[in-house]
Amino acid sequence: MGKKKETITIYDVAREAGVSMATVSRVVNGNPNVKPITRKKVLNIIQEMGYRPNAVARGLASKKTTTVGVVIPDISYAFFAELARGIEDIANMYHYNIILCNSDLKKEKELQLINALLEKQVDGLLFLGGEVTEEHREIFAGSQVPIVLAATRDDVDAKRPFVTIDQVQAAKEATHVLLNEGHERVGLIGGPLKDPIIGYPRFLGYKEALAEAGVEFDEDLVRLGNLRYDSGLQTAKELLSSEKSPTALFVVNDEMAVGAIHAAQDLGKKVPDDVSIIGFDNISLASQVRPLLSTIAVPMYDIGAVAMRLLTKYMNDEPIENHQVLLQYRIDLANSTKLKEIESE
Repeated sequence: MGKKKETITIYDVAREAGVSMATVSRVVNGNPNVKPITRKKVLNIIQEMGYRPNAVARGLASKKTTTVGVVIPDISYAFFAELARGIEDIANMYHYNIILCNSDLKKEKELQLINALLEKQVDGLLFLGGEVTEEHREIFAGSQVPIVLAATRDDVDAKRPFVTIDQVQAAKEATHVLLNEGHERVGLIGGPLKDPIIGYPRFLGYKEALAEAGVEFDEDLVRLGNLRYDSGLQTAKELLSSEKSPTALFVVNDEMAVGAIHAAQDLGKKVPDDVSIIGFDNISLASQVRPLLSTIAVPMYDIGAVAMRLLTKYMNDEPIENHQVLLQYRIDLANSTKLKEIESE
């Protein structure tokens, strides 16, 4: 292993260029009050010596680190990966660096990461797609920097800024697609009901749709998974092999919905002739399965981008018209449902 190179400081650059450290600082920060010939000389020295400004020191001086912390539940899940892309693109546009932290869906780790990011003097924090508990609220209340929620919301703290979609309404509309096909036994493959972000709201939307259609809720038509492909495969096989086998399935995310399609095919059922299936999220997997998956298209990239832009407004004291943003989703009907277009009311 090679020896660590000695760090080049602003003092070294100033000495080599024969100017003051203040002049080097003005060049680094793009201050126009530097003679062109001097600027060129300093930039050449910086390049030759490989000098990199100390972001921590600059942050201490300006009280800004131009860094944003992002806490994400599970980066391996396509939904959050696309959200992160939207965040990064807007962060780059406004010259912010991102510290991305993965909580592995563990609450204690999540709280530790939030505290660690705030201790690193980030200028702002984005909290993605997790449950906001009382412990979260205590940390948020003590924060000196703005915090914006993305793909989640806090119904207890009504003032907390967020960017997401109306999960209940979207799930209701997905279920109505199946009900409008004439199905009376519409099954649900849901997520954990203790999950207030995906599991419970999408379950609630399913129940509300049944009630509106005058269809009695039957818990025998419900199975809960962990939002992964294998649980979609297993729970769908259980439902479709039962005595009350549903003729349609609303699956609360696309990964499990693909598992459900494969489960139906393994059992010799045709999709959608024997069983219609609709998913949720519109991740790339929805277009890679056959038949193509009907799904609720969530603007994942836009949620990340809008949340990051909202955070930049807070960090830069810009005027803000809407602190809480519900973005529009759409229903993408493909080949896993019989209904091919939504009837206008």
